[in-house]
Amino acid sequence: MVFLVAFLPLVLGSYSTFRPFDCSDVYKSGQTVSGIYSIYPAGDFPVWVYCQMISYGNDDDKGGWTVIQRRMDGSVNFYRPWNQYKRGFGNVEGEYWLGLENMYELTRNRNYMLRVDLEDFEGRKGFALYSSFSVGPEADGYKLQVSGFRDGGAGDSLTHHSGQKFSTFDKDQDSENRNCAKLFLGAFWYNFCHQTNPNGVYLWGEDNTHYAIGVAWVTWKQKYAVSMKSISMKIKNIS
Repeated sequence: MVFLVAFLPLVLGSYSTFRPFDCSDVYKSGQTVSGIYSIYPAGDFPVWVYCQMISYGNDDDKGGWTVIQRRMDGSVNFYRPWNQYKRGFGNVEGEYWLGLENMYELTRNRNYMLRVDLEDFEGRKGFALYSSFSVGPEADGYKLQVSGFRDGGAGDSLTHHSGQKFSTFDKDQDSENRNCAKLFLGAFWYNFCHQTNPNGVYLWGEDNTHYAIGVAWVTWKQKYAVSMKSISMKIKNIS
């Protein structure tokens, strides 16, 4: 059904010349139903993305979030090489990674905030909000810049990674002597190595057998061995 919502404006012709840069533009155009839409962060080439048109009552949370990462059921393998993290992969209806190049194109000319939503296997939910988020160019390793943390119950596990280049098992750019992506079976802006591992192995809750390889957000549970049921990273234009 979400596909029908996304394609309907195109069928009707009302979007024949409208090329939204991100989900904020989609929301402002009057499309307020969450679902899959095409955006144009790099010009003429469309990128399919999930737009979350949520509203929790706060101004910061009202509509137009572009989902850049989502884990929810373990249906997609996230242990992938650099070129796939660069261009993006997965199922936009479910688990996916938008792509580092797309994130760079989105954040290089506009200002964005970031929201990270989490849920554990007991049904408990929390989030972390950051007032500033950007990804640098490939020539600089797609370096992450994030700041302005505001707690929604999850704590701050991401500031530790700010200023870091992105690392995969075949492109080690972390601050650790070892390859963090290989060590923790994921890919991320690893530092020494991580306080969060959203692209790690999808595990069912706590696993002390394979230490810290799961979808962890350490400041919430205060444990590296606890893996989340779901995590999503989404950005919204605040320019």
